[in-house]
Amino acid sequence: MTKVTLLGDSIRQNYTENTIKLLGDDFEVFSPEDNCRFSKYTLRGIFDSWAADMAGSDIVHWNNGHWDTCNIFGDGHFTPEDEYVRNMLRIADQLQKKYKKVIFATITPVRDAHTHHKTADSIKFNNLIVPELEKRGVIINDLFSVVIKDVNKYIREDDNIHLTEEGKIVCAEQVAKVIKEVAATL
Repeated sequence: MTKVTLLGDSIRQNYTENTIKLLGDDFEVFSPEDNCRFSKYTLRGIFDSWAADMAGSDIVHWNNGHWDTCNIFGDGHFTPEDEYVRNMLRIADQLQKKYKKVIFATITPVRDAHTHHKTADSIKFNNLIVPELEKRGVIINDLFSVVIKDVNKYIREDDNIHLTEEGKIVCAEQVAKVIKEVAATL
């Protein structure tokens, strides 16, 4: 049986249940009940809150970004770009020391009406981190490309950032597909 850990913000929480169903009985899945929030919170969590439950995982699938790119105060991103890259690379390095395969899911787009998040920031931060993670051998799961195909169908209108039921399904299908492909290489 392949053990998988799913880490990430509320987008991960949106697709976890469907992903577990799609992976089926050949996979044991740990996914924190906790929202993994921003990159520095996740960095702390992999050593503290979730370390025991993650132990023995073959694959870790993770995302961070929406909290980091948030401009809630109107004075810039919650996490500055250079700090985001530094935090994310630290997470990747630590995960790669302990687990066989690490997958990063890109930051998803948002609806244009969102007040503190912009799709342009998702693109910007994805463009900053993806090449650096690829250099380290982290597998990229491009959830951004899945959701951008139909943002109005896949992103909820009431909050402009979280996944609709259809969005949960297409993201779960993509996540399960990538995890199964990676598991086949173990």
